[in-house]
Amino acid sequence: MNQMPVWEQVLIAVVTVLVVLWFRPGLKAALEQSRRGEGNLTWEQRFLASYDFAAQRLFVDTALSRDAVVNLDRSQANYLLNVLRLKTGAAVLVFNGRDGEWRARVEAEGRRGASLVLVEQVRAQTPAPDLAYLFAPLKHARLDYMVQKAVEMGAGCLAPVFTERSQAARVNAERMRANPIEAAEQCGVLSLPEIRQATSLTAAIQGLEPDRLLVFCDEDAPPGRPVEMLASLADQPRTALLIGPEGGFSPAERKLIFSRSPILRLSLGPRILRSDTAAVAALAILQGTIGDWR
Repeated sequence: MNQMPVWEQVLIAVVTVLVVLWFRPGLKAALEQSRRGEGNLTWEQRFLASYDFAAQRLFVDTALSRDAVVNLDRSQANYLLNVLRLKTGAAVLVFNGRDGEWRARVEAEGRRGASLVLVEQVRAQTPAPDLAYLFAPLKHARLDYMVQKAVEMGAGCLAPVFTERSQAARVNAERMRANPIEAAEQCGVLSLPEIRQATSLTAAIQGLEPDRLLVFCDEDAPPGRPVEMLASLADQPRTALLIGPEGGFSPAERKLIFSRSPILRLSLGPRILRSDTAAVAALAILQGTIGDWR
């Protein structure tokens, strides 16, 4: 018997896999849903991103309106003129966390000074997500990373909480403000999160609104399916996420946390995660089930 050529074997294997995947429950429906509404779109609308990710963005702490002139401080002017090497007439995007995003024109004033003339609003202001992130402070670079990722993931409030086993004894308020701004500039975020003063775990728990759901990422929680647990809840836009220090909470602190209602214990899987890793994982689960990723 003649052996089937290799290319025919490969072709049959590929076709078989595609057929299996196509008829796999839910996949065909998901693909059809992703194509729904594309029939009348132009090539540019279908394949080009609607947001200009290559545009330079700058946060300015001043009111924004058409034809307004924004005087830049020395560091911002140096960044535009000497780091980015922008010239007079170049376009940048600016935002302040309140008035949306604006296209602005650079006006150089020598080599060290510059201002911006606002031309038009390109995106209206969006509200910050109603998601509070309570976390035990970490040290230096890892805290910077965690704060930046929390902003990118949509945390609307950053609340440092001191615990018995916290790694850091203080929080640098200036860095806590600078990191969210940097993350927002790079990722197209319009709404900067509220940054609360560092406080004790007791004060943080007692300061939550009575109807706000506290999602406690507990390494001792029974294994389960966190996505299904959250998705089964009624629509719950007011949420607080609590992630503790790498040494975990003390017995007294756990008793305090469990005295809170409403509360949901959430398992993040069979492995112990570092606090900054747990933050990204938990925020992704929350945003994909009861947050603004839906």
